[in-house]
Amino acid sequence: MTPSEPPEPTVSRRDRRIARTATSRRREVIEWVVLVGAALVIAVLIKTFLFQAFFIPSESMVPTLKVGDRVLVNKLAYDYGDVDRGDVVVFEAPPEARSTEIADLVKRVIGLPGDTVEARDDGAVYVNGKQLDEPYLPPGTTTTNLPPTKVPAGHIFVMGDNRGASRDSRYFGPVKESSIVGRVFVKIWPPARIRLF
Repeated sequence: MTPSEPPEPTVSRRDRRIARTATSRRREVIEWVVLVGAALVIAVLIKTFLFQAFFIPSESMVPTLKVGDRVLVNKLAYDYGDVDRGDVVVFEAPPEARSTEIADLVKRVIGLPGDTVEARDDGAVYVNGKQLDEPYLPPGTTTTNLPPTKVPAGHIFVMGDNRGASRDSRYFGPVKESSIVGRVFVKIWPPARIRLF
């Protein structure tokens, strides 16, 4: 006689339902982990290569940008185009302006490579001997501390719109174009003052 084989265990409907629920929960957890991971990767890629938000910590760009404003910077702007006079840019702070709190600065482009920039006794800025039209400045703004300065190749000359309270190229000289992080293209905070540049 051969010994009889033990009967196969039977699985109840309840046990099958529990197994399906456990499998479903595992799948859901995996899906959420993948989704969150993908979102983080996309956010890092966007911040690294496309757009980045910046907080305005000082009054150097008043009235255009006020303390506490937040702006978005297009990091590809100058990969496909040239820097233009009047652009508001974020750039890596030069050593003279860098601190533990300040790594980047936001200023307006006044002079391009090869330009000669100066402020004259009338308080106006002149580029290559012609007075610069600066409609973004409040009436009566004067610019001082700017003897004729030639902008070297590969550099730009930048100033804050709040000329009396801005440490800019008048202090640290022209900055390298390669130090530009990107062009400010929209103010996103506060909502009441959202605007495109």
